[in-house]
Amino acid sequence: MQLADFDSSPNLVALFLSRADELGDKPFLWAKRDNKWRLLSWREVADQVCLLAEALVAMGLQRGDRVMLVAENRPEWCIADLAIMAAGLVTVPAYITNTERDHNHLLENSGARAVIVGSAKLAKPLLPAVLQTDSVAHVITIESLKLPQLGQADSHEWPALLTGDPVAARAAVDARIATIGRADLACLIYTSGTGGAPRGVRQHHGMILRNVDGAARVIAEDFRWDLTGGHREVFLSFLPLSHAYEHTGGQFLPIGMGGEIYYSEGLEKLAGNIAEVRPTIMIVVPRLFEVLRTRIMKQVEKQGRIANFLMDRALRIAARRKGNHIRLVDRPLDFLIDLLLRPKVRAKFGGRIKAMVSGGAPLNPEIGMFFQAMGLTLLQGYGQTEAGPVISCNRPRSGLKMDTVGPPLAGVEVRIAEDGEILVRGEQIMHGYWRNEKETAKAIVDGWLHTGDIGHLDERGRIAITDRKKDMIVNDKGDNVSPQKIEGMLTLQPEISQAMVIGDKRPYLVALIVPDAEWALDWARTNDEKFNFHELQDLPAFRSTIRDAIDRVNRELSVIEKVRQFTFADEAFAIDNEEMTPSMKIRRHKLKDRYGARLDGLYKA
Repeated sequence: MQLADFDSSPNLVALFLSRADELGDKPFLWAKRDNKWRLLSWREVADQVCLLAEALVAMGLQRGDRVMLVAENRPEWCIADLAIMAAGLVTVPAYITNTERDHNHLLENSGARAVIVGSAKLAKPLLPAVLQTDSVAHVITIESLKLPQLGQADSHEWPALLTGDPVAARAAVDARIATIGRADLACLIYTSGTGGAPRGVRQHHGMILRNVDGAARVIAEDFRWDLTGGHREVFLSFLPLSHAYEHTGGQFLPIGMGGEIYYSEGLEKLAGNIAEVRPTIMIVVPRLFEVLRTRIMKQVEKQGRIANFLMDRALRIAARRKGNHIRLVDRPLDFLIDLLLRPKVRAKFGGRIKAMVSGGAPLNPEIGMFFQAMGLTLLQGYGQTEAGPVISCNRPRSGLKMDTVGPPLAGVEVRIAEDGEILVRGEQIMHGYWRNEKETAKAIVDGWLHTGDIGHLDERGRIAITDRKKDMIVNDKGDNVSPQKIEGMLTLQPEISQAMVIGDKRPYLVALIVPDAEWALDWARTNDEKFNFHELQDLPAFRSTIRDAIDRVNRELSVIEKVRQFTFADEAFAIDNEEMTPSMKIRRHKLKDRYGARLDGLYKA
């Protein structure tokens, strides 16, 4: 097993099969069923991939046909994805939170010829969309489902497709993938649409292989990954596999490294799964870190004065270390913190975590510094679906600086345009948007991907991002303001869970606020008020407390960045109400559609 494997592999299926040949009966995929972790070895997965691939070919699907995959994170997701590619087809991952309308858009736009679906719950919004399209000829159900009449589509059950001779199936797959190159299309990953209808990003095999190579080098060089296979990394998969970040980092990176993948039972059971699985590497999003930070701080607060003293000192030492102002007296105190506090925090993450890699959205530097202070290595990655998706990542060897996203991965070229936009070039750049030449021409100019992000390179070649070009607020005086910076500072306040700031072509900024539910409950108890989220928001004393939290943030902001007025959202921003993407970024256009009149009213007050 060598890093060179990523350069020499002609496609993703060849990489997987080479790993399966090396690792044979060693553990690969784990999922919990009947309250027990069940295992599939590398050999078992390889057999199922080849059998399913031949079943897809036997259905009459032709090379290049698209197959939509709608399933929870589970072993069958990985098997289906690899089998689709092994059949010479193209995977179209779909979010499990998609509505019928969302599925309809993906089916119509991709022209998918087949659909693979997991559970009955996921089939409910999907099947009506299938009936509205003429392209789908086959529906494959992973679980046994009672399906209605599917019009022109034939139905197939997963177990029936995994029969036959695995040796013959492997030979057929080997012959087929010998004709698939790195430039060939592997999957269409639809962007989650923070600003409009999702577009299909054409991800080719080399794009993902190059990304895996860069990420594996970070782990090998900074975290002593054993290339001989003596120690294998353990990943816990819980972000949506339909998102490019998890698809590459949570599936193909473990495959390339010969690791093990455990599939989480869901966010509500994530803490328990972490304790059981004891992962060595976790792929996460900033929103999860924000939640975990709040929980850890509250747990420490309940442990008494000594624990609170140690946490406070740990944060102060981390701040001084960031500025290279460490004092002699800090060393014995840091040793005490390492003895009494940090092991308890690390234990909540299983006790053997090497690194947690944050991506999908900007991470507030204070969040990163908190986890570093608690003895956990937190790396912030940066990228987008159009770039494989990882462009850069913080690296301990180059100096962890949490207000940057680290240097570019190996093989990635980065330069800054005159207007500050970050431009990227390399094999990991998409071949364009599916059936959308106009947007492709805007995104890729002379081989450079225009990311839409504003930033600069520091003296050590690390990328520092200031904001999204599209999200940048330009006030009525022409000043540029970063909403993400202000929103990140607001949500660090214990009173505030979520926030969105607007002020384009306006004299000042206003904010849409979601109070923290636990804090609001404590406030109600302390003030002898009945806990009703909406009634609390009408109380002057409650509004005044939120105002105080905003003013704490305002004291650290320039005049043009200060939030002058605010209003409350009716409910939390969530994936279910389509106000957050599956990677936990707020959908500004959705929030503006819903609350636009209320926010506009703040300028008239």
